[in-house]
Amino acid sequence: MNSAVKVAAATFVVGAAFYWMRTRQAAGDGGVVDTVQGIYVDVTETAAGAIDQITGGTMKLSAMANVTTADVQNSNVQAFLRVIRRGEGTSSENGYRMHFGGSLFSSFADHPRKVIKKSGYSSSAAGAYQFLTGTWDETARIMRLPDFSPASQDIGAVGRIAARGALDDVKAGRFTVALSKVAREWASMPGSPYGQPVITMATAAYVYAQAGGVSVG
Repeated sequence: MNSAVKVAAATFVVGAAFYWMRTRQAAGDGGVVDTVQGIYVDVTETAAGAIDQITGGTMKLSAMANVTTADVQNSNVQAFLRVIRRGEGTSSENGYRMHFGGSLFSSFADHPRKVIKKSGYSSSAAGAYQFLTGTWDETARIMRLPDFSPASQDIGAVGRIAARGALDDVKAGRFTVALSKVAREWASMPGSPYGQPVITMATAAYVYAQAGGVSVG
């Protein structure tokens, strides 16, 4: 098997693992999900460009590296982040310190890396955008984030929006288009395919507008 074929084959396996991982996340298989994420993270940096091609733009991990603080500070992006936090149940001032299930962690030095079991689900999700451990590791590596501080969480979330091809839509005010793209990243968003509870489009639009977001079209 030549090197090009090996890269293609490995990339396909990684992409399939990521899709399976997200599906199992929705099913609540936290321990299994974290294991698969760990495997996935090990090859993320070198495979990002290849995965961009394999997915045909559905996921563009390399786009995360291009996100800037100016993107985070954009008024529509700020409003969109509030929508995500509403869906994830982290709208309060303690949202950046919140485990899945509502308990709080104390240090922003790193993702807390703790699997919580509650209401039939197991998850390592933490912070304002409920990053799973592996998803955070992937994001932090590509974006060179030094910690799990609120600032890092914010830019990391915008990175995930960019990876889903939705950042330009958010900034331009194409609100419903952007929501449809990130619904595979955050299972609480309207239109998410994972079968978990979601906020309504009306709630999302209300939160967005209240936070100063402007929609077009």
